[in-house]
Amino acid sequence: METIHDPFALFDTWLAEAVAAEPRVPNAMQIATADADGRPSLRTVLLKGHSPDGFIFYTDTRSRKGRELKHRARLVALLHWKSLERQIIIEGRGVPVAGTVADAYFASRPRGSRLGAWASEQGQERGPGVLEARFAAEEARFANRDVPRPPYWSGYRIIPDRIEFWQGRPSRLHDRLVFVPGETGWTTHQVNP
Repeated sequence: METIHDPFALFDTWLAEAVAAEPRVPNAMQIATADADGRPSLRTVLLKGHSPDGFIFYTDTRSRKGRELKHRARLVALLHWKSLERQIIIEGRGVPVAGTVADAYFASRPRGSRLGAWASEQGQERGPGVLEARFAAEEARFANRDVPRPPYWSGYRIIPDRIEFWQGRPSRLHDRLVFVPGETGWTTHQVNP
């Protein structure tokens, strides 16, 4: 792997190649958070935006990940593309996006997804048919009206303090390129597999 000094340019290249190679869900991203006791939890979300300012995903802030990020903003994210033998690990802080950013993304979602955000109490126990009944109630409530963003639904921006690009190679001589922010930009170094 050649030495590159801009992790975001490399990310753009790798994501574009993943879109071509794995068109189904190339933006699937696993994120790990931890509760106040340090107990980790892991789930898959969708990467919905990225720039040098960070990597964005959206969720119900009442969810386990939302509660954990409220008390401990540290998280790690992983994008893995098996067919390309590549992965990117992003470590950093998860901070809420601005309300206007969350509003704009929420408005772009299909109507059913917006109604589902109102109907679901993410991560809470429920009985049979409860979710469907809540969805029907929200559908009736918002009939012939726009579906606004619920106050508990938002996005998080991962502000990275370490990004690692991993490229599989024969004989397990994998390439690992690590980026960390420095005083004048990102510094980079390779590490052994």
